[in-house]
Amino acid sequence: MTQGIYVERLSKFFKVHERQAGFRGALQSLFRRQYRLVKAVEDVSFRIEPGEIVGFLGPNGAGKTTTMKVLTGLLHPSSGTVEVAGHVPFRHEPAFKRKFSLVMGQRSQLIWDLPPMETFLVNQVVYEIPDAEFKETLAGLVELLQLEPVLRKPVRQLSLGERMKCELAASLIHRPQILFLDEPTIGLDVNMQESIRQFIKDYNARYNATILLTSHYMADVVALCKRVIIINRGRILYDGELEALVNQYAPYKVANLILKQPVPDHELAMHGEIIAHEYPRVSLRLPRVEVSSRSAGILSMLPISDFTIEDPSMEDVIGLAFERDANATVP
Repeated sequence: MTQGIYVERLSKFFKVHERQAGFRGALQSLFRRQYRLVKAVEDVSFRIEPGEIVGFLGPNGAGKTTTMKVLTGLLHPSSGTVEVAGHVPFRHEPAFKRKFSLVMGQRSQLIWDLPPMETFLVNQVVYEIPDAEFKETLAGLVELLQLEPVLRKPVRQLSLGERMKCELAASLIHRPQILFLDEPTIGLDVNMQESIRQFIKDYNARYNATILLTSHYMADVVALCKRVIIINRGRILYDGELEALVNQYAPYKVANLILKQPVPDHELAMHGEIIAHEYPRVSLRLPRVEVSSRSAGILSMLPISDFTIEDPSMEDVIGLAFERDANATVP
């Protein structure tokens, strides 16, 4: 697996200093420090094959960032085995640094007062890219991202969406085979988000790049990833197909009704669990295996002017996964 990602029983612990509040606590900490062990990531294992796009999901503090930092060599693991593109990341081999790129939606490498083209040229030197290869790659990125109008404008004059496109181009100018994308569409409008997603798809198809994506926008995950890994409190909760995730954590569908006349809650509850009821709109949760029979009952017994059935949103599914995990650990 030369261009994939292999993680086996990865753990990363931090020793955190603690002290009591107040002047006395400050004095005690000078002579007798107390520490506690924080398990940021514990016994995490997964494998990502070359060319896969995988969503890496979890709430703040779940261990996503720590895992990404270990995969990129920014942190040394406490234990376990990590291999990315055939390299051990924390050894910081020059050949490994040329094979991956970390793109963070909230970080900038562009030089604020200079055009993006200057940053591209700097990266050419950093990665020792031959002129012919640089020109070919840049032409492809300019085409995919439609960058021609902004190449020579100062970065400070660019819109947020234009800057994000240029950030992507700067990060990919050395044709990395492994991409770590951390919130690549954060803060962008709907049209620009779709543009970035399409670019990621195109880059993956053109270069068979392996991509690990973190995002709080479920639209990113649904559009790009067939497989997701969910992490919470440093442990893997789920690793599998996105469609199977819905079946596992949300074995129901949502029926949206528009009533012709008011119906009391106890009558609605005979057909499904009430999620929301603000006349004339009602949302009911129906067991997935009983959708046909429940739907027939709703249509025949309730005054309906409109009726639709849909899967729960991915936000709800992820929330249910975290909720189940929290309940499972309660003594």
